[in-house]
Amino acid sequence: MANLYVQALHVHPVKSVAGTAPDEVAVEPWGLSGDRRWALVDSGGTVITQRQQPRLALACARPLDGGRIAVSAPGMAELVVEAPAQGSLEPVLLFGKKIDTVVAASAAADWFSAYLGEPARLVHLDDPAVRRPVDPDYALPGETVSLADAYPLLITTLASLDALNALIAQGKHPQEGPLPMNRFRPNVVVSGAEAWAEDGWRRIAIGDAVFRGVRECGRCVVTTTDQRTAERGKEPLKTLAVHRRIGKSLAFGRQLVPVRLGTVRVGDEVRVLE
Repeated sequence: MANLYVQALHVHPVKSVAGTAPDEVAVEPWGLSGDRRWALVDSGGTVITQRQQPRLALACARPLDGGRIAVSAPGMAELVVEAPAQGSLEPVLLFGKKIDTVVAASAAADWFSAYLGEPARLVHLDDPAVRRPVDPDYALPGETVSLADAYPLLITTLASLDALNALIAQGKHPQEGPLPMNRFRPNVVVSGAEAWAEDGWRRIAIGDAVFRGVRECGRCVVTTTDQRTAERGKEPLKTLAVHRRIGKSLAFGRQLVPVRLGTVRVGDEVRVLE
């Protein structure tokens, strides 16, 4: 087997908003440190993502010390948001399930509402250890997740992206390719693997951390959104539907759950243990 290495790491502090690419980051039980601990909700308390608001792709959030974040977007002055103090919990709906969160200061609501052109509040997941369990069909007892769609981490490989782009080039919408990796919003990007090898990774080690490979990642309309322009196309979903249908999923990437914590770094070797 070829040597596998971490090519890039990605942390998205606010769900569905662009994030940062650190050289190293700590692994927590619910995901990479600082990843998807914040989200936007509409006036009814339902989480807003790029599914409803593609323009979220053009906004960016970067982590600061003390749990703070700085948010920026075209036409908007940068805003620093403090992690809200422990206060009354407010349930929000993510994929129909309630999660208790803490609402951020009103300045954040004003900022995002102005940017999106509709009411939006920013909420914070104060304690991932108790707020949201991983899907019980795939979880071990006590496993939790942040405000990511379903699982703590998503891993992808450069070889699989190359293979997908080759298929897109042969398909009905070749003008839309090649697609960049940011369409898939992964946490860990691996170089050196064979295309689709990650489908079989049941247990891997990166640095001093170990992860359990849970299942494929089913993709949605967010992957058709150009992260630089917020415009939507047909790919990669049309090609995934033909070539990468696994059960009910149009699959790209693999979902991971940490089983041993540590720090992961760009350049770390990725070891397939099982």
